[in-house]
Amino acid sequence: MASDTDQAEPVGGRIGWAGRAGQPERAGGSEQSERLRDLVAGARLVLWDFDGPVCRLFAGYSADRVAAALVDWLEKAGLKELLPPEERDHPDPHVLLGAVHRSHPKGLVDEFEERLTREELRAVPGARPTAYADPLIRAWAALGVGLAITTNNSPRAVREYLATRGLLGCFAPHIYGRTQDPHLLKPDPYCLDRALDAMRVPPAKALMIGDSPADVAAARKAGVPFLGYARNDRKAEQLRAAGAPVLVDSLEAVLGVVRR
Repeated sequence: MASDTDQAEPVGGRIGWAGRAGQPERAGGSEQSERLRDLVAGARLVLWDFDGPVCRLFAGYSADRVAAALVDWLEKAGLKELLPPEERDHPDPHVLLGAVHRSHPKGLVDEFEERLTREELRAVPGARPTAYADPLIRAWAALGVGLAITTNNSPRAVREYLATRGLLGCFAPHIYGRTQDPHLLKPDPYCLDRALDAMRVPPAKALMIGDSPADVAAARKAGVPFLGYARNDRKAEQLRAAGAPVLVDSLEAVLGVVRR
């Protein structure tokens, strides 16, 4: 198991923010720093998206490869032609799951979801921890802040990954992942609502950390304040366009606030 000081992905020297006008600002901006401090200080419960903020699940096992394997399975079953052409080559396995759900009986959807779960489990050994995520999780847990995973990934894959990092105890049993109903994937707030209800925390006293427009939308629908994690410019642009009010490009900034 890696230690808290292990940094599995490079960290740049700049911590980026999304300003009011959608333009990035330096971390030195007092307004942006205050907004981050307010988000952290007001959180009794932190809802983490998994693939991105906690780790890069497919760092060593491409999501494109997973999608291709699932499409290949459909083709062998004689069902590939039922997928719209633009979704046959889509890199997001969850889009394929939604396409199967729209076109096929529940039994086939269940089998497809199980195959997707197996692919995610195969990806776990090559998953790359997000820099500063492990110590941030432990710091919040030590302070008594509630922690939950709210993700479109399989809860089985999440549990296996967290166990390899010695983090399962920081979250269990509050891991709310993909069910067999694709309608309940984010941007639907279902997994967030489950966490809030189970931990009896009002939405305004929670904080979600996510890295996708679907996370922004789910948090908004659930009434939960949102902090965007954008590891590159493309992610930052997507989150700003979705309306994320505060972004960081490294969790180091969040860890600094928590430790202070």
